[in-house]
Order: sequence, then C-alpha cells, then structure tokens
Amino acid sequence: MQIKPRQHLLDIWQAVARHSFDGGEWQWGEWGKESSVADAEWLLCLLYPATEVAAFRLDDPDTTQEDVQQALKKAGGRLDLPANLVTAAADFMRTHTGEDKRPTFAGGNYFGAADKDGELSEEQRRLGVVDSYSMSITLCLATLGFLKVYETRTRRGDTRETIAELRQATSNRLSAAMVSLLRSFVVNVFDTDSSQGRTLGELLGQRQLSQRQVLNKFQNRFRALRAAINESVFLGIDVQEGLKDENQLFECGWAWTMVKDAPEVQTSEPIGPQPDGVANAVPYLYFTVVALDGIQDLFSDRTLTLGLLNTEQQRLAESLRLRWELTQQYWSGIARFDADRWPLEDIPWRTTGQKLESEYFSLSVAAILVHDLMRRRATDDDLTRTVGVMERLAERGRITSRMVREDPVVHELHNTGVALPLQGSERIGPPMTWALTDFSAQLLKRTVQLCTLSRNLASHERLLRLAEDVFDHMWRRRIRDGEGVGLWDNVHAAYPDAEIHKRRAPVSWSITERVVEVMVQATVMYRQPPIRSLELTELAKALLSESAHLLGNEQMEPAPSDAGRHGMQLRTIEVKLRRARLLVDDQPGTAYALALDVLGQLDALARAREAADRGV
Repeated sequence: MQIKPRQHLLDIWQAVARHSFDGGEWQWGEWGKESSVADAEWLLCLLYPATEVAAFRLDDPDTTQEDVQQALKKAGGRLDLPANLVTAAADFMRTHTGEDKRPTFAGGNYFGAADKDGELSEEQRRLGVVDSYSMSITLCLATLGFLKVYETRTRRGDTRETIAELRQATSNRLSAAMVSLLRSFVVNVFDTDSSQGRTLGELLGQRQLSQRQVLNKFQNRFRALRAAINESVFLGIDVQEGLKDENQLFECGWAWTMVKDAPEVQTSEPIGPQPDGVANAVPYLYFTVVALDGIQDLFSDRTLTLGLLNTEQQRLAESLRLRWELTQQYWSGIARFDADRWPLEDIPWRTTGQKLESEYFSLSVAAILVHDLMRRRATDDDLTRTVGVMERLAERGRITSRMVREDPVVHELHNTGVALPLQGSERIGPPMTWALTDFSAQLLKRTVQLCTLSRNLASHERLLRLAEDVFDHMWRRRIRDGEGVGLWDNVHAAYPDAEIHKRRAPVSWSITERVVEVMVQATVMYRQPPIRSLELTELAKALLSESAHLLGNEQMEPAPSDAGRHGMQLRTIEVKLRRARLLVDDQPGTAYALALDVLGQLDALARAREAADRGV
C-alpha cells in the first residue's frame, strides 16, 4: 500500500475530530484525563502535523486549506477551529497541574500491576514517567509555536486571555519536563563477573570473544566516551568513581522515571519543589528511545527559528543535548561492537538490567542507531546492514510473514505486548509494569526515518518497499466500527485467526500518535530531492548533447510556409531543452524524459521536411 501522507493524514484527522469534538467542544470522554501520556498523545495527533507540515497549518485561519477544513468540520469552522484547539490545550494543562501549581506527569492507567490480581495505589498511578516527560516536550513546543502565530491573528478577548494563561502554563510544563528528564538520566556501572556484566559480555562477544577480550575491546572503544561522561555529567560520587575504573562495564540512558536520590537540578524556572525519585538507577532501552525522540525536538530548526525557548530553557536543553549525544554514541557503539557481526544482528536483543529478551528490544537499539545515523553521515555499509535488521524484524514480528497456529509472537508483540518491570516501584506499593504494544508502529516510524536518510538507490527501494508493507499492516488495524472508527488499534483485523485479548480503552492513542508521526516524516521524505543516479545523469547528458546538436541543425534549415507553426515548434523545443539542462543534475530522470521528447519532436520535423522534399 503506497504511503500517501496528505490523504492519510486527512483521513486520520477526520476520525480524530469525529471522536474528540461535539459541537466544536473538545470531549475527553470516559478514558480522557486518566493518563498525562495518553492525553498528550491525543492532542499531538492534531497539533503535531498542524505545526510541522505547512499544508496542515491551523494557526492562521486565512491560510487553512479547504480539504483540511472539511476533514475537521466537526471541530469547528475555519475561525473557530484554532480557538477550540487552544481551549483543549488549556484544559490539558489545567488537568495535569497539581494543587500546588506544579505540572504533573502521571502515567495513570498506562501503568499495570506485575501481579494480575494486584491493584495499584493512587500514589503509584500519579507517578511521573519518562514517556510523559518526553511527550510533554513535543506537545509544549508544538503549542508554543502554534500560539506564537495564532495570537497575532485573533481579536477575541476571551481567546487572548486563554492564550496568555496557556502560554505560561505550557512554558512551566516544558521546563518541568526538561528537569525531570535530566533527573531520570542514569549511568549504571557494574563488574564484568556480575549477572549484568556476564549478560553484556555474552551479547558483545557473540560466542567468538572471551570475557577478557570483550573487556579489552570495550575499554578501547569507550575510553573517550567514559571520560566525557565523567567530566561532563554529575551523577553522584559512587558512579563517578566507578566510571574511572576501566575494569568495570557501564550503560547509560534513561530510567522509567526520576531516579531515587537523583540530585535536584538548579534552575530559576518556576516549577516548584522537585519531587523525590523512585526508580532504580538502571537504564531502559524503551524509555531511552522515548527520551531521545523528545529531546531532539528541543534543537529542531523550527524551535530555533521561532525562538521557543527562553534563556534558562536553552541552558537546560544544552544539558539534555549533551546526554542525547553521549547516549547515542554509546548504544550505536554497542549495536556495532564487532564489525564482522553486529550484536544488533543477533536477534532478539537481551537486556542486562531487566533480564528480558525480545524483538522489541532489538527494534529499540535499531531506533537509537537510526538516531545516530541521522546525526552523522552514515556509510553505505551501516545503512545496508541496518536495512537488513529492519527486514528481519518485520518478518520475525509476523508483519511480512504469516503467523503460525497459536503464535506467541502475535500475543507478545502486538496484543498484550512486552511487560516491562518498573524497578523501584515496589518502594511505594505493588511492583508495577509498563506494556509495550506498539512494535509495528515503531518499526514503521524507524523505517520511514531511515528511508528519509538513505541516499543509496538500492537501500532506499528496499526501505520504501518495507515501509509500504508495514503501513499496509498498520492500515488494516484501524478500528472499523464502534467508538474510535478510523483510529487504532484493532489487532484482530490483522490477525483474524489469533486469540486477541480485548483492551480496556477503545482507542490506543500511543499507536495513533505514532502513525501520525510517520505521516509527518513521510511528508519530509517526499519533499526531499529524489536520489540522483550517476548512470542516469550520464545518459541524460548524452541525450541533451544530441538534442542540442540536432536542434542547431534544424535551425539551419529554411522555414516552411506554414503560418509560423514551425517557428513555434522550435521555440517549444528550446524551452524543453533549457528546462532539461536545469534539471539534469538534480532530477536526471526528468531531464532524460524531456530530452527524449525533444528528440522525438526533432525527428518528426526532419521526417516532415524529407516528405516535403520528395513531394517536390
């Protein structure tokens, strides 16, 4: 199924508007306001494309396009629509702000109990989670950018008051989310003979290297990174001392929430008292990927161009950017530890901290590698091998291959998902879990990102074909009837023979929002210049040379008495030839087609002249 980002986004927006608005007013419904993560994802389904894709802008009613207005007619008319979005965003900020005026980042009903018969306390459901911190950064930046334009376009007094309130609340939430992410970053140091050390050693050694060889290679590979972390990031005395010992291994990334005993971040932003951390100082692959996604929005071109961060927020963003770069370098180095056989290619990945293995974790490491490949200039070998990993994950995840009877993969990756134990949650109640059910959506997102990055024709074609296959799978999983029609997620539609566990909430905003992100990324991909083929460029230039020569020859012939039609034909040919010359370096295929057309027209003129000569 071809990815048509404009048409598919309009379809999704129409479904979101139908589900979310009644008489132009935002309706949270039964499942709204339960989780700050879900509510942020819900709003981002509209605000993210509206601020990232020019054709979907809603902040200036005079430029809102007709098909966009039609898709969102349930959300209000052209002038009411942006005001209704502002009201919904303001309601979100009020809902997820505590009585002490401090922003809250509750995981809510996204948290689960490790014991199926256990019940989480209200205190546990109110705990912040890295998913919420990261989503809040993206949502706040989208909201601030939206307000920056819309406040200059509206004259409604009540709306301008809401804008002023919303801007302050959004800025506070952005600062609090950044501080929370800083306090959730961890470096975990451990001995080579510990259970974590043995797991990492086996993963990196690939049954080819001994523990001693792995340690020596690890020391050489990460010596500079170890020093950079030690010198640039304050993590507590114990960690700093452990990092200095090169006989110890380490991992870095984000825990699931703020870490127990994490030092407070000094800031002048009015975010109130910083709550105590709960999580063990162990990084999670999933939450690390989520954090990286949100942090990169802080230094996007749009954020910098619109000046969305104040001076203090810029300082916090730089601290996060440092951790973003260090983490990418670490996991990219781990994924490609051995040049002959990458650990990433040994699917499924085994986590050291949580003692789990799954294709989902292989996808998480691949996602970090994609971040790193986008940050630096990727080699063709890196890209080709990463494409191979993505193709294997799609096959193993039963997306491009058929399911078997009572297939456990469908259950573990798409239905109930991988259950992550949230280490440290037992300090305040029953052990908690976090379910990972968005394998297909994440695979689609990373494949399209790689497709955008690739400038190699063969790799690009493989990625585009894979993206279309995964998207076809995702499109089948839209809800067909009942609440949430046109949204996600109906796993049974893709796996009709599987026993599917019915989810509590009718709509999965996490999967819906990730599909929306894919549409935005696909828009970026199609806006890029096409990949240039050197072979086609040479052929096009040869055709242009022949065309120019034959045109010159034709212009030497006497013009026939045809009321000027011959002269008009020659001028049309000149225009096409000039156009082809302009395009030959960037779009050699188009230049090739134009040159062929020119040659055909010149040949027709030559044959007409020959026929006229024979007639004489």
